[in-house]
Amino acid sequence: MTSLHCPALFISAIASGQGKTTITAGLARYYRNQGKTVFVFKTGPDYLDPLILEKASGKPVEQIDLWMMGANECRQQLYNAATKADLMLVEGVMGMFDGDPSGADLAECFNLPVAAVIDARSMAQTFGAIASGLAHYRDKIDFAGAIANSTGSQRHRDLIEESMPDDVKLLACLPKQDDMILPHRHLGLINPDEINDMDQRLDNIANVIAHSDLANIQIPNVAFYPTDTQQHNTNLKGIHIAIAKDAAFSFIYAGNIRLLQSLGAKLSYFSPLQDNSIPDCDVLWLPGGYPELHLNQLQNNQKMHTAIWQHFDAKKVILAECGGMLYAQETLTDLTGNKANMLGLISGDGIMRERGGCQGMQSAPLPEGEIRGHAHHRSKSENTMAAIAFGKRAKHPAPGEKIIRKNGLTASYLHLYFPSNTRAIVKLFKP
Repeated sequence: MTSLHCPALFISAIASGQGKTTITAGLARYYRNQGKTVFVFKTGPDYLDPLILEKASGKPVEQIDLWMMGANECRQQLYNAATKADLMLVEGVMGMFDGDPSGADLAECFNLPVAAVIDARSMAQTFGAIASGLAHYRDKIDFAGAIANSTGSQRHRDLIEESMPDDVKLLACLPKQDDMILPHRHLGLINPDEINDMDQRLDNIANVIAHSDLANIQIPNVAFYPTDTQQHNTNLKGIHIAIAKDAAFSFIYAGNIRLLQSLGAKLSYFSPLQDNSIPDCDVLWLPGGYPELHLNQLQNNQKMHTAIWQHFDAKKVILAECGGMLYAQETLTDLTGNKANMLGLISGDGIMRERGGCQGMQSAPLPEGEIRGHAHHRSKSENTMAAIAFGKRAKHPAPGEKIIRKNGLTASYLHLYFPSNTRAIVKLFKP
């Protein structure tokens, strides 16, 4: 099988909150500013980090996950990127060995060298011990070295350098400064389109990297192999799918769009915030997002309510995921206690909360077939109708998220990854 070689680096960490996204974005912008074509992937089902990484690299950024996508599709996406890239970066998720499969599993599967980010603010010589543990925990991992993030004085950096074992590289020490911070909210990083000076922030991070040892590291060439693509006997030719997409609804996998297009579906986009109607369509898809940040606008757009109700009353297909499900329910209350009326297609009151919710991989056992995906929310839904099924957690026997059906509407907190079961998606959208 013919392979392609491309410089590639997997950027992991000891835990969440160490600065993986900041450093990955900074590297992407640094090499982009040098005229390089940089392709970036984000491990796991995250929607927000890829938006930052896409802004930094100037190229589409997709999720990559062994459980949700399967090794074959991961392999094909990496190969596709290698055909166009001068450099590939893959950002990990949580800590290097967290999860099953973990970021380390992904790196090992595709022979990606790993650079581990360690926030050094509250440690000195212990840094070397942690780096050594990461490097030697599993023999088959290609450990490229450690990155000390948020270092203080020169003395602090000296202590870190002195603590490193001879067989583990210290790739760089990045100083603690405001230029290395990206703003957050309750579900993660803030969408870069909401940050007026995002390009300047990314250039600032790239400038910090340009003046560090990280600018001089040699990123190894990695061999990437294609996968035999599957031919599907079923298709969505002639099916028109209208997709909600605006500041309130934006959590959409690029892989889902690519699959729908490959199956021949016609795709249109509309804004529940701004538009007065929906396209004349067969299927309505209400993806996740931040409806809680736009309560009044969603409540007051009664013409949109009427248009969606007409589609619902006709018993046409609707898929409502997470934020889309909250919009389909009767009311939604934000973190400050403001309550607004939503569509009311199904019973249920969504309530945002500071803590709690759900995060993790689950599959949806729909009548059409089982589709893999994930849940990630900081809300609860009360007074909901009975479920037709519950999500199946990847590694835990407890029931997952409720799955609700009414008329042609399927609603759940789950975000579905359509390519995990193409036949089920065809049956769902073309009953």
